[in-house]
Amino acid sequence: MAYKIGDDCISCGACAGVCPVEAISEGDGKYVIDAGKCTDCGSCEATCPVSTISAG
Repeated sequence: MAYKIGDDCISCGACAGVCPVEAISEGDGKYVIDAGKCTDCGSCEATCPVSTISAG
């Protein structure tokens, strides 16, 4: 199951920088994860400074 970014996202972009498959992009007001590209590696969750990313 793909990871998801919660509403507490501060749009810092840290997660996008560590995603090995470039599944994360800037969305409307927060970053979003493309579930079709996400490989469930968890790199983004470990990098998020506000802990708003979780397994979907």
